[in-house]
Amino acid sequence: MKIKNRLSLYFTLIGSGVLLVVMITLYLSVYAIVHSHFYTQLKDRANIAAQLYLEADEIAPDSLSRLRNRFLKNLPGEIIRLYDSRNSAAFISDKHQYWDNKTIDAVRKHKYLQYSNQNYQVVGIYYKDNQGNFVILVSAEDTEGKHELSSILQTMVILFLIVAVILFLISQWLAKNTLSPIKNVVNQMQLIKSTNLHLRVNEGKGNDEISELAHNFNRLLEHLENAFEMQKTYVTNASHELRTPITSIIGEVELALSKERSTTENKKTLQLVLEESERLRDTISGLMELAQVDMDYTIAQQSPVRIDELLWEIQEYWANKAGAGILKINIEHMPKDESTLTIPANYQLLFIALNNLIGNAFKFSGKKPVTCNFYADELLIRIQIIDSGIGIPHDDIELVFKSFYRGNNSRSFAGNGIGLYVTQKIIQLFNGTLNIESVENQGTSITVNFNRSN
Repeated sequence: MKIKNRLSLYFTLIGSGVLLVVMITLYLSVYAIVHSHFYTQLKDRANIAAQLYLEADEIAPDSLSRLRNRFLKNLPGEIIRLYDSRNSAAFISDKHQYWDNKTIDAVRKHKYLQYSNQNYQVVGIYYKDNQGNFVILVSAEDTEGKHELSSILQTMVILFLIVAVILFLISQWLAKNTLSPIKNVVNQMQLIKSTNLHLRVNEGKGNDEISELAHNFNRLLEHLENAFEMQKTYVTNASHELRTPITSIIGEVELALSKERSTTENKKTLQLVLEESERLRDTISGLMELAQVDMDYTIAQQSPVRIDELLWEIQEYWANKAGAGILKINIEHMPKDESTLTIPANYQLLFIALNNLIGNAFKFSGKKPVTCNFYADELLIRIQIIDSGIGIPHDDIELVFKSFYRGNNSRSFAGNGIGLYVTQKIIQLFNGTLNIESVENQGTSITVNFNRSN
């Protein structure tokens, strides 16, 4: 059974159950009131009979006439008997004694008695008079009350069925509208396949469970997309990057084996083989680094990272590696609240990302000093790395973030084209942005922004 139908059924059952309890309670209350009212009527009839038969000589003619008129209006199936102290019928003949001695004695003992006998209700009173002590018993059938109760019951049954149907229709409408966001999410999920993992499910603007479900599904897609991208990167780039040096090595070795060659030519061949082997080694190292970063990217555990302290550690690293003062950190602005210098991130991955940018700045500027401008306030943390190197051609700026891509003016430098690809993925993982501004032969400025409002 679908959730929509199950919710409708539960809602209808609960609503109908509550309504049924209320109706039963009301019916029992009305039933008790009707019976109590009829017992009161029987008691009145018993008192009228006592006054009419026992007090007639003490009542004025007009009052006696009114009593007789009231007495003549019998209740349905009404039976009245008066019994004296010997339990004998008085005033009204009772050949077969309608009530037995046990009932008469019970009235005399308790002074008042009421009970139901099949379809009849019975009231008995004990009446003291100057003529003697009498027991007066009255019974009748409450046909009017039964008719009213039957009408009420019939109305309640019809009302219950109508309300149950209305509750079901309302619950269907509510379930449909409540679950429609889930249906939309499911429809969007069905469109996502291995060929379009870049698609995302609409998370909406709410903070309910459906938005949370969509958010977590999007996170899962992000990890899956990264895994597929990593696989695709290995299949496309690794095959290409590995094939070229291997083909070159095989060609040089086959050429060397095809004929006798001089020592100089053999050295030249060996030098080419060595260069291609080193290129092959660097490519394999780059692939291993890419695999490690991709793995860390999918399972990175985040914790508070203070950015200014991270920059001081990177400066110390380059001071030990290339000399003091080669990396200049310029503090442009610092917030009053030091907690705003902290972002949720993975310290090791963020170190790799920023260090890659600074390492590229040194590499492509011929080890000239590099400037790092740092700005932070309550909403923004900005890191700007500026070098005076060879720069990046305008047409290559958007391409340098692709794995294994190397610009035309950078091929003479050692590298494998993986650094910026890895760096951008790490920055994006921690909700940052990376922008490049560069002029060829003048230098490059790379800006990393972490917007705290995001």
